[in-house]
Amino acid sequence: MSDQATSSVSFNEPVLGEAEAKAVREVLGSGTIRGDGPVSQHVEEEMEEWLGIDHVFLTTSCTHALEMAMVVLDIGPGDEVIMPSFNFVSSANAVVLRGATPVFAEIEPDTLNLDVEAVREKITPRTKAIVPVHYAGVSCDMEALLALADEHDLYVVEDAAQGVDAYYDGRALGTMGDIGCYSFHETKNITCGEGGAFLTSDEQLARKAELVREKGTNRSAFIRGEVDKYTWVSEGSSYILSDILASVLRAQLRRRSTIKRKRKAVWTAYHEALSPLAEEGIVTLPTIPARCTSNYHIFFFRVDTPRQRNHLLEVLKNHGIDASFHYIPLHSSPYGQEYLRDEDTLPRTKHCSETLIRLPLHPGLAEDAASLADRVAHLLVEERA
Repeated sequence: MSDQATSSVSFNEPVLGEAEAKAVREVLGSGTIRGDGPVSQHVEEEMEEWLGIDHVFLTTSCTHALEMAMVVLDIGPGDEVIMPSFNFVSSANAVVLRGATPVFAEIEPDTLNLDVEAVREKITPRTKAIVPVHYAGVSCDMEALLALADEHDLYVVEDAAQGVDAYYDGRALGTMGDIGCYSFHETKNITCGEGGAFLTSDEQLARKAELVREKGTNRSAFIRGEVDKYTWVSEGSSYILSDILASVLRAQLRRRSTIKRKRKAVWTAYHEALSPLAEEGIVTLPTIPARCTSNYHIFFFRVDTPRQRNHLLEVLKNHGIDASFHYIPLHSSPYGQEYLRDEDTLPRTKHCSETLIRLPLHPGLAEDAASLADRVAHLLVEERA
């Protein structure tokens, strides 16, 4: 790689400023920095009102929200949970940690979300839940998926790690299944560094979640005055978010419309600049179905072969554009192969993964989005020639 490899266009930069710094100072000055403190509770209430859902529990990560979900649903040995192989490892680990089996299904090539008919083919008498992943902030076909789950009496846990402030038919991602899980990691649109949320409108699941996240105790009921002392009543762990991080999250949530507007500007610039190349068959662009409102978390495109993809990644980075790929499918990973069935080759997942390029996308790029997109398009044309 040449000396030009040092990136001048970073892949991701969180939007942080005086609002976040002030929020942290206020919490430090209050003397209450513990988890599930007054700031955390205020953020949960604001999110419940915004999302139109009955219960939001802030967690230390989306990974922990997914783990909570599996505990709350009593997923255990002998159970199967269907999910895409094109996926981060957290949803699979949440299942494996319960002694259950992740079952990997194919994706749609246009959105890279779960193929509902492929999910249908994977259902067995042992299937207990489906975990759709809303890739790039674009919803899965939730109407079809929820209908399928209802037909077979299965739980739906939405992995909406990438889906904060994205919608399907006007409904927020993470609010349509039995449980939704959010991420506020540094790489996400809305961030507090590390954090997540567990969402549900099911009262029974909410009460179980409340116990699980508080180390298996009924401390929350004690604080509400419903019991005269709290004690160990179920299995659980510590999944509660510190008020310090919750204060950063509150400041971020108040920026969300600006963050989304700027991310959309970058996404749209890329799409417009690369559309002529798509028409010539040089690249395949992402699709946002009509029923979906994206949060513009990721802009990706695909090429024909893995060799082309690897070459173009090198070219972009050599010209100061920090492009990347996403993901190595779980079914092809060393540990994931332990859970494969003989027929689980998932060729569509494999091909999409090996031919995908993600471009830098964050609000700091909005002002120069058109020129950046033109640079990318020019480099692709040059390499094609």
